[in-house]
Amino acid sequence: MLRSALGAGALFGFGLAFSTMIQPRVVLSFLRFQDMGLMLVLGGAVVVTFLAYRFVPKLLRQPLLGGAFGAHESVMDRSTIIGAAIFGIGWGITGVCPGPAIAGLGAGSWELGYAIGGIALGALLQGVTASSVQHGPTTPGVP
Repeated sequence: MLRSALGAGALFGFGLAFSTMIQPRVVLSFLRFQDMGLMLVLGGAVVVTFLAYRFVPKLLRQPLLGGAFGAHESVMDRSTIIGAAIFGIGWGITGVCPGPAIAGLGAGSWELGYAIGGIALGALLQGVTASSVQHGPTTPGVP
């Protein structure tokens, strides 16, 4: 299972590097509608994902590496909307997305480490705030 995850991650990273998504200037020019080359990458990803989710469970009894196919429930709540907005603003300002940032580090773009640090800090902050919201404030002596 670990080998398949490493292989899939390496293939994904190679695809990001090959499509130039690891270069923030390319992503920013795409977001400004100046260079639509990444639209082919996005469109290709949407088509492949749609076909895989639609037809693979019908063609195979179970996933190739074991387990079972399952439905992933989507939830559209306040946290999802706020998180998506923060992600979109950060992506629009920097041109950096988490996957391409990690692939860019592998390609030697060390300045992307700052973006990854910010992403990690944001994830930590979200985890801490979500945990406190789920459990609520604690009052000493009250179970």
